[in-house]
Amino acid sequence: MTKHTALIVDDEPDIRDLLEITLSRMGINTLTAKDVGSAKALLKEHEPQLCLTDMNLPDGNGIELVQWIQQHVPATPVAVITAYGNMETAIESLKAGAFDFVSKPLELARLRELVNSALKLSETVPDAEASDDEPGLLLGKSSEIKRLRNQVRKLARSQAPVFISGESGSGKELVARMIHLQGPRREGPFIAVNCGAIPSELMESEFFGHKKGSFTGATENKDGLFRSADGGTLFLDEVADLPLAMQVKLLRAIQEKAVRPVGDTKEAAVDIRVLSATHKDLPALVQAGHFRQDLFYRINVIELAVPALRDRPDDIALLSSHILERIAREYECDPASLTSEAINRLKGYDFPGNVRELENILERAFTLCDADLIGEDDLHMGNAPITPDNHSAGEAAGNGAGSAPVPEGEMDLEGYLETIERTAIEKALEATRWNKTAAAKRLGISFRALRYRLKKLGME
Repeated sequence: MTKHTALIVDDEPDIRDLLEITLSRMGINTLTAKDVGSAKALLKEHEPQLCLTDMNLPDGNGIELVQWIQQHVPATPVAVITAYGNMETAIESLKAGAFDFVSKPLELARLRELVNSALKLSETVPDAEASDDEPGLLLGKSSEIKRLRNQVRKLARSQAPVFISGESGSGKELVARMIHLQGPRREGPFIAVNCGAIPSELMESEFFGHKKGSFTGATENKDGLFRSADGGTLFLDEVADLPLAMQVKLLRAIQEKAVRPVGDTKEAAVDIRVLSATHKDLPALVQAGHFRQDLFYRINVIELAVPALRDRPDDIALLSSHILERIAREYECDPASLTSEAINRLKGYDFPGNVRELENILERAFTLCDADLIGEDDLHMGNAPITPDNHSAGEAAGNGAGSAPVPEGEMDLEGYLETIERTAIEKALEATRWNKTAAAKRLGISFRALRYRLKKLGME
């Protein structure tokens, strides 16, 4: 088995010796340089799997070396050694293309984690280069989506926090997942959390965990999202919805790489990469005082913009085909395809809800059309397309049990309509001795639409 090689760049002999000893104990060969010039000379002769460089060097700085490596030997991950507490320098190095950073005084456990991640990263390089714009989960042939895939591949090689901006429904979580899957943490967990969906009183417990008995209802120990993501990636979706009090605690957890569960006196170290996203204008929220500036700079080391669907209409046909195939598999039906008129209708639409809205339109069209070819009229696209759930519930209410009593006072409309739909389907199936084809005809819907409803309502 070929041994890995690391280049150590530091003008302090004691630091070089410490790093050499640590890496050699990990079975890694080392090359050493005391300045930028000699480091560049060694990089021209060798192809190390990792470079560790100090920030301050006699003939330049670590940022300059990071930039040179990015240009001349981009396959070599480089990590920067920064002064304790100098977060500005660390962020500057990440923006320049550094894989990660470690602060003085060096914590050997943290250093070993960094080295192991870098070596995993160097092992993925041949596959990444051979992929030739492999789309993965980010489908499309437009220049916008190709540029996005290229940026994702580059960012996957870093440990820098990435802020993913984009409209609602544009695929921000998908982008975060691809960054995780193409990076050295791909074997670790990917934990996605919608920050706006957690009640403020439970937020600290959800993020950092709690000890049994720490508050009413804490009947057992809980790890929390940070510790659940240990060794992997934590994706904070709709991060703009975090209350200010929680933003302070989140900033500290990210900077210290440690969390303290509710009710505990000890901190627990966590090794995670943080990705975040929102459809809101985060800089404007910072200006208005609704989002902390220090947290914004910490999570927004690198910003990645996801294009809206209306900006890449040439991808709609490919996306639609993929979505229809997935729906057919999910409902165990024959696949359907779009007519050229239907594709042109979709291309001419603005899609305020982006890819999520396209999925809704196609799912509804798939379940309601009788043939395997979806025409323009089957799309039922007005100014504001209805979601499949609302459409099917309303239609079932019309076909099935209009005489059902409407509850007094406040009501759960979705639950009420679902009950009507379920009752209508049960009656139709009973009347036809559970013949689904006959039941669908009795209900005035296609067989495929009935299959969809049975699956949606858990009536299979």
